[in-house]
Amino acid sequence: MLILLPPSETKSTRRRGRPMALDRLSFPSLLPVREQVGIALAKVSEQPDGTDQLGVSATLAEEVARNTRLDSAPALRASSLYTGVLYDALDYATLDPAARRRANRWLVVISALYGALRPTDAVAPYRLSMGTNLPGVGPLASAWRQALQEVLPEAAGRGAVVDCRSSTYAAAWVPGGDLAGRWVQVRIPGATHMAKHTRGLVARHLCEAGTDARTPQALAEVVSRAFDVELHEPVRAGKPWTLDALAR
Repeated sequence: MLILLPPSETKSTRRRGRPMALDRLSFPSLLPVREQVGIALAKVSEQPDGTDQLGVSATLAEEVARNTRLDSAPALRASSLYTGVLYDALDYATLDPAARRRANRWLVVISALYGALRPTDAVAPYRLSMGTNLPGVGPLASAWRQALQEVLPEAAGRGAVVDCRSSTYAAAWVPGGDLAGRWVQVRIPGATHMAKHTRGLVARHLCEAGTDARTPQALAEVVSRAFDVELHEPVRAGKPWTLDALAR
């Protein structure tokens, strides 16, 4: 099973520690794109109008400045780097050992800078959205699409693809072929701020339940143990199944 998560805009930092080693991250074939995006991001972030080019507020200038120190900044594991509503609900640190091992195999964060990360991957904090048209690279969702297509189907194996991404990050990889029939988008009816919270709870529940669901129906059964669910067939070929989930 593959559980796809979006990153968070807010990220933790460390004052001390070793810098990241790009060549030691999961999905090593992504290294060329990681390097290309990192170099372009650092160059843009050095510019006086870097915040404008990255589409963020000038109040985030310090976060943008971190993009120029990616090679030297203390690295954090992805499980600690990303914060906010979804990651608070996932609460990776409190998973029991068995659930954490499953999380390390099943969870993948889709990142504008790093492409795809496992929870155990240690990387530098950054400020970059997948919706950015990065000078020297172009639209990031397009820049990552082929590289992610080469690694994520293998990561899914024979299991379901549980998609908790936002639309911006979903654009970077669309499951195709046989995998499209196992692609399930988690939707929270009446989507509000609590949608992220519920998706985090769903991801946690799946890691705790321990069932490697291989079909949308099997996935719905597992999720239904803790949530009220409705499973909807794809509206047409190549589109995902939709799993509506509401916390009880």
